Amino acid sequence: DLWMGTLSKALGSLGGYVAAERSVIEYLKYTSPGFVFSTGIAPSNTAAALAAIELLEAQPERVEILRARSRLFLDLARQAGLNTGLSDSTPIVPVILGSSPDALRLSQAMLERGVNVQPILHPAVEESAARLRFFLTSNHTEEQIRYTVAVLAEEAERLDPRHVSNSRAQVACGGVSG
Repeated sequence: DLWMGTLSKALGSLGGYVAAERSVIEYLKYTSPGFVFSTGIAPSNTAAALAAIELLEAQPERVEILRARSRLFLDLARQAGLNTGLSDSTPIVPVILGSSPDALRLSQAMLERGVNVQPILHPAVEESAARLRFFLTSNHTEEQIRYTVAVLAEEAERLDPRHVSNSRAQVACGGVSG
């Protein structure tokens, strides 16, 4: 009866849509504060979303490539002992640090190593959830992903060994934990 979705991250535009019978749309337009105080998206953003949809229709293999790249990033990050939270089956992967200053420092260290990743800091998230947020695309290569995770694990451990789980320390110590 009611379909809604985003045009932002997945389609490289902004805004979203709601699709329903005309009477439902009219009701929402005049009673929902989000609609009452907003305007339609700009033609350029509409064109960007449409172009993304047309690209996906012409090259549907991009979706499978993206799934594979996202899975690779997530698997490698977890193997490296990085906290990816509850992330699963999505090309947007957080690496949770739990410290806004550390997220800023790690973001800068990554930029110096050739990787652009933005921090998400308090108050956008709770301080204990401060993170870096990685956006994977079908254009990222496996080599880029492997490099990124290796550098990320190295820089995170250098910043604070607690940012990397004990699995790395156990491997380095021959599996002994204590």
